[in-house]
Amino acid sequence: MITTRLLEPGDAAVLADLVVGNRDFLAPWEPLRPESYFTHDGQAEAIAEALERCEGGTQVPHVILDEAGTVVGRINLNNVVRGAFQSASVGYWLAQEAGGRGLATAAVAEMVTVGFQEEHLHRLEAGTIPENVRSQAVLLRNGFEQYGCAPRYLSIAGRWQDHLLFQRLNEESYNS
Repeated sequence: MITTRLLEPGDAAVLADLVVGNRDFLAPWEPLRPESYFTHDGQAEAIAEALERCEGGTQVPHVILDEAGTVVGRINLNNVVRGAFQSASVGYWLAQEAGGRGLATAAVAEMVTVGFQEEHLHRLEAGTIPENVRSQAVLLRNGFEQYGCAPRYLSIAGRWQDHLLFQRLNEESYNS
């Protein structure tokens, strides 16, 4: 079953509904957002920016789909760096009602395939605040290994928070 696809401009309405409906649920794990983010126009702008970064080769923005093909979240390869690094960071969120069904695990698995087989990256990384054990479990199930802790790494929920750092290396890239 396909659980991700490339983000499209037509996703703005459903994503606006999701971010509004899951605002409190996502708040502990997300940066503070301006009020405009929680509107159709705000999501349309975020999509346009993501697709522009995609065109520039620095992001691979996808939506997460449930079993019926309904959009239930977002997942991205962010900060794609080429040259000697060949790396990107994985970021994702899933609506509360879609949790517990393996969708995040499947979506991360698909993005690992995209990152390694389509984008030919050597490394994928992800960070979580220590309390986000569900996201850590998703990463571990997908072969990511914790390699460190970054103090006050990102501003999440309005304060600079420590992050556990995970990575997965493309074993096939060692021979190329």
